[in-house]
Amino acid sequence: VQLVESGGGLVQPGDSLRLSCAASGFRFNLVDMSWARQAPGKGLEWVSSISNGGGQTNYADSVKGRFTISRDNAKNALYLQMNSLKTEDTAVYYCATGMMAEGRRGQGTQVTVSS
Repeated sequence: VQLVESGGGLVQPGDSLRLSCAASGFRFNLVDMSWARQAPGKGLEWVSSISNGGGQTNYADSVKGRFTISRDNAKNALYLQMNSLKTEDTAVYYCATGMMAEGRRGQGTQVTVSS
């Protein structure tokens, strides 16, 4: 199992970012996937999940209405569109297997929201 996140960066409050996760080494189209994040000094927080076929999505209350999870099973790719970013969204973002990010995780991509 290999998961490689990309797309992080330094942005200002109110900006948008799109994170990507390239998956390999397993049958991506059969696996539910999630995004999770870890802010400095805090534990891992589940952010969003999507079912293997893409028909079911879930979001943490803190990101509902601002973030959108999606996947492209033909490309073995997972995405997280993040709009209206806030300073409290600053964290390392991980893609992970499982609906609650309970499985394997990638190395993460840093998202910093600061004015």
